[in-house]
Parts: sequence; structure tokens; C-alpha cells
Amino acid sequence: MGATETAADTLRNYIGGRWVDARPEGALEDRDPASGELLAHVPLSGASDVDAAARAARAAQPSWRAVPVQARARALLALREALIAHRGELARLVARDMGKTLADADAEVGRGIESVESAAAVPHLMKGENLEGVARGVDVELVRQPVGVVAAITPFNFPAMIPLWFLPYAIATGNTFILKPSEQDPLTSQRIVQLIDAIDEIPEGVVNLVHGGREAVTALLEHPAVNAISFVGSAATARLIASRAAQAGKRVQALGGAKNAMIIMPDADPDVMVAGVMGSSFGAAGQRCLAGSVAVLVGTREEQDATLERIVARARELRVGPGLEPGTDVCPLVSPASRERLEDEIEAAVAAGARVVLDGRTDPGPGGTLLGPTILEHLPEESHWLREELFGPVLCVRRVADLDAAIAWCNGSRYGNSAVLFTTSGSAARAFRYGIEAGMLGVNIGVAAPVAWFPFAGFKDSFDGDLHANGHDAFEFYTRKKVVTSRW
Repeated sequence: MGATETAADTLRNYIGGRWVDARPEGALEDRDPASGELLAHVPLSGASDVDAAARAARAAQPSWRAVPVQARARALLALREALIAHRGELARLVARDMGKTLADADAEVGRGIESVESAAAVPHLMKGENLEGVARGVDVELVRQPVGVVAAITPFNFPAMIPLWFLPYAIATGNTFILKPSEQDPLTSQRIVQLIDAIDEIPEGVVNLVHGGREAVTALLEHPAVNAISFVGSAATARLIASRAAQAGKRVQALGGAKNAMIIMPDADPDVMVAGVMGSSFGAAGQRCLAGSVAVLVGTREEQDATLERIVARARELRVGPGLEPGTDVCPLVSPASRERLEDEIEAAVAAGARVVLDGRTDPGPGGTLLGPTILEHLPEESHWLREELFGPVLCVRRVADLDAAIAWCNGSRYGNSAVLFTTSGSAARAFRYGIEAGMLGVNIGVAAPVAWFPFAGFKDSFDGDLHANGHDAFEFYTRKKVVTSRW
């Protein structure tokens, strides 16, 4: 790959307020996707490492729960200040380790900070309820209390934001926390925990970090001290995590994959539509669970052709390159294996009769990870290219006659994470909002990512569980309701 070999540290776990060496079952290399440079060795922690983290978290939880809720909120405000002070550093770390453009990485860190701000409202959102006089001399009250020890298993594509979807809410509500970040780009999580280590208001054992892969995940799912699991990853893994956690009696929220459609009406504002499609389909090289990966073109053949021509013309202009390089529009994929997988998918689609409208298979670059915007149409009906997540800068095209047909086609998906409509018609927007079967909708918005005060609300196979990440759902997930009936 032409990678530059450098001395790289082996990452350490953070357990009970101390940085400790793992007792790993091996190690993986963490490389810069753009250059191939070796950044770190990632230990594949085993069950004993997870056990140490779970024990530390369990030991710390009673005293952390006893900290007044206002003081826990102030601890989050201290975390917020640390993240703001190091925002640029964290963004550069995301860009280097995961590959994103610096602007995209900075926006990701900003969204993570918003989750901390949302969780700092815990004194209000953890309040209970009461009903006086349900019978003579009898009152009922509901209180919310922490579930105990919670663990988060997070993916590579948002190494700053997604850990911060979970950590602030979990500790704000009085739980202690174990983070198992993606083994592909763990440096951002490592740095966030280093910042937490310097915050006096967050005691030892409240936040713990365990690096690793499948064995660490299995140990978290099986450990009796872990009460709840938060997960983000593929749909198949989310279903497995949800079922295994449920079998072990744990509360679980498992966010899975997606196949998000962008319905483009012939009356859409061309500039708004093109900008939205570019950001949604090719931003972060398509490595988002909210990426628009199918363009559903509505109208006559001539109207559909005009829409597609606008998309292709702008996609051709996008610059592919390292995320830290100014002017880059499409960043590297996270690994050479990801690029190879996508190349295989494109070749298989062509063999099945697809037409390559725009081919991004150019120089893979020194890291073997570059793939330009690629647009495919004439794909076999209901093929997996149209219905399953590819997770790369590959946009598939589907043509339909009208909005009703577009909504019906979208609703035929087993996923329901997000859907987007580009239109200038209020009537079309209302019909879309009413009829589409997805949890996060965009109208003239390419990436329909909710702000932290609302839940990340996937439907169908995009989510396993009852309570989503972020928003009021987060406070519900990380607390248990206790109802007290009393007569005095």
C-alpha cells in the first residue's frame, strides 16, 4: 500500500480510573485510511479485561448514584467545556483515524457536544410523577432510578459522536459506564476518556474503556454485572446483540443498518436537491446509516433524465482525497477491505445487467481506500443492490411514475431508518410525512439527522429495542421506574 511504518503504541484500557495494559488475545493494526500509516496497535481484550471493567463499574455505581443529580449535571458541563476546548484536536483525530474530511469530523464532534448538553438537563428530565389521594389516605408516586452498569459498543463511522450518544446520558442518570469502541479507529474514544480522566467531578470507575473485538463484546453481553447494552452497527449484528442481551436479562437498544431512499420530485429546487444528494450519498464516502443510497426519480422519462443528469454532473466535480487535505469532498473508506468489497459489488451489479452511469473506480491512493462517487441504474428489480446497505459512495437509481409509487416502493424495504423527499409542494411533503415507514424523515434535507433533543428513531430492521438513543428516550432507557404506594 505504500504505507509509512512508524513506531506505534499499543493502546491501554481505562479501568477504575487507571490506564492498564490489556491481557489480550492478540492485537490489530489501526492505520490512517488515507496514507496507510500505522497509528496504533489495538489490543483484543479478553473476558478477564471486561470482568475487571465491570467490577470497577459495579463498585463505583452506588456512590455515583448518591451524588446529587445537580452535581452530576455539573460534571457533564465540565465534560462539555473539555470537549469544546479540544474540539479541533478531536476533529483532526477523527479525520486521521477514520478518514473523514475535517469539516465533517468537526460537525461530528459538535453533534457529540450537543448530546452532552442535552444530557445536562437531567435534573428536569429525571423527575418523577405523583398522584395524591388515590384512595382514602393513599398516595402514589413514581421515581426514576439508574439501571446500574451500562455498556456501549460503538461503530467506526462516528468515533466521536456515537460514544457521546450514550456516555453522557448514562452517567447523568447515575449509572456507571463501559465503552467498547470500534477496533478500527479507537483513538478518538481514547482521547475523550483521557479528557474525562482529568475531570475531578467524574470519580474513578464511573467511566471505563475496554478495547477489543468479538470476544470483548461477548463478555459484555454475558457479564452479570452489566445491566444494559447500547449498540450501533450492522442490522445482522444488532439483531444478534439484541437477542443475546435479552437472553441474559439485559436491557438493550441496538441500532442497525439501513437502506435510505431519496425521493426526488420533478418540482424539486435543482440546487437544493443536488446539494442534498451530494452530501447524503457521498459525504463520509457513504459510510453513514443515514446516507441516501437510492435515488427514487419521480415523473416522466424526460423529467427523470434531467434529474439524473444534474446529479451526475455535480458528482463528477466532487474531489476525492485524504480527509485532512483542503478541498476534499469524498474522503477515503475506512479500510482497503471496504474498497475491495465495494469494487466486487459494482462488478457483480454490472454482471447482473446494471449500467454504470458514473464510475468512481480510479486510483485507490496510498492507503488503498479511495473510491469516487459511483452511480448505478438498471439494477435487477428487488436486488440486494437496491435493497441492502452497501456502505460506500455508491448511489443506486430507481424510477417510478408518481409519489404514491415512490412511497410504496420505499415501504417495501425491510429497513426504516430514514427517507428523504425533495419537493417544493407542501401537499407532497405532507403525503410523504404521513405515509412513509421510516423513523427519521428529511424534506429538502439530505441527511435527516435529528438534533440531540430528539431520538434517533429508526423503524423495522434498523432498530431492535423499544427506546432509542438520544432525547427523552435516552433518559427512559438508562433509568428504571419505581412506583411507591403509601398510606400514612
